[in-house]
Amino acid sequence: MDLDEQISQLQADLTEIKSLLEKAERKRVQDVLTVEQKKIEREITLKQQQKEQLLNKDAGEANRTSATKGYTVKINNYGWDQSDKFVKIYITLKGVHKISLENIEASFTERSFVVLVKDLDGKNYQMTVNNLLCSIDAKESCRKVKTDMVLLMCKKKTPKKWECLTQVEKQTKDKEKPSMDESADPSEGLMSMLKKIYSEGDDEMKRTINKAWAESQEKKAKGGEMDF
Repeated sequence: MDLDEQISQLQADLTEIKSLLEKAERKRVQDVLTVEQKKIEREITLKQQQKEQLLNKDAGEANRTSATKGYTVKINNYGWDQSDKFVKIYITLKGVHKISLENIEASFTERSFVVLVKDLDGKNYQMTVNNLLCSIDAKESCRKVKTDMVLLMCKKKTPKKWECLTQVEKQTKDKEKPSMDESADPSEGLMSMLKKIYSEGDDEMKRTINKAWAESQEKKAKGGEMDF
């Protein structure tokens, strides 16, 4: 019998005691009924206090659980590779294989996917990737759980090699490629490329370029052509 039912039964007893007390004519009977009335009233008060304490406890636990579930960590570290049919995303999360599979969600669209791992060591983990480089088959894509890892299998619509995972990565990669203007002076393009290599190279690379430049200038001074 839960507290609500116990309180309900006590209140029914109290109502009946009061009814009897009103009808009682002998003092001894009235005294007995009054003592019993006060006893029942104390029990009701005690049960109501217990109920309030339980409600406060449940509310506190709910708030703590809500706060825990509301803390979401963005997943930035992952690995990926591909086969002819799939692009595979590897997400390392320690202990992820120990939680319920229902807490590991993955959804796919033609050009995106979202992964949500709920309540892993008191935290949520989420990864969202939009603008995939090529289209995938959302219905044929899936997630698998391995030891300390979530594996996403994105089914390619077209069995071709992907240069990058997303359009943004490809655009960044293309910007980093040296521009080749066919109408420009070839020597200027070469010099521009050498300057870029020099500025980004290590000490050994810089020494090699400096040596080649010095030898070229020496040959040019002697009437030869610049040669790299």
